[in-house]
Amino acid sequence: MLSDRINRTGLLAIGLICLAAADLALATLVNLGGLALGVILWGLHMGLTRGLFATLIADTSPATLRGIAYGYFNLLCGIAMLCSSVIAGALWDAFGPAATFLSGLAFALLSLGGLLAIDTIVEPANGRER
Repeated sequence: MLSDRINRTGLLAIGLICLAAADLALATLVNLGGLALGVILWGLHMGLTRGLFATLIADTSPATLRGIAYGYFNLLCGIAMLCSSVIAGALWDAFGPAATFLSGLAFALLSLGGLLAIDTIVEPANGRER
């Protein structure tokens, strides 16, 4: 519902900020309250972004190829989750849980920076008003 009312790039940015905050909480707050905060923020991130990705695919793919687009998206998400899980497990074993979540924080912030940079470049080229 939110993606129909506000800028989708902004909504995705808010979701990435929630993910970054969740990783920061899970890395630094080592009590039950920190765990709860991290899980709540992570859930908020998922709620804000998962449906949004489906909407973005629907917006950008031709109707005749939409099923294939969803299939490729889910395939690539699965591959990315497998790779990230292997990396997270290696970091956890080598350096502990804080390093794993701090790495997640770094990736979330890199993603946010990339999203904002692409939005700055692509939006004016499309001629859309902000």
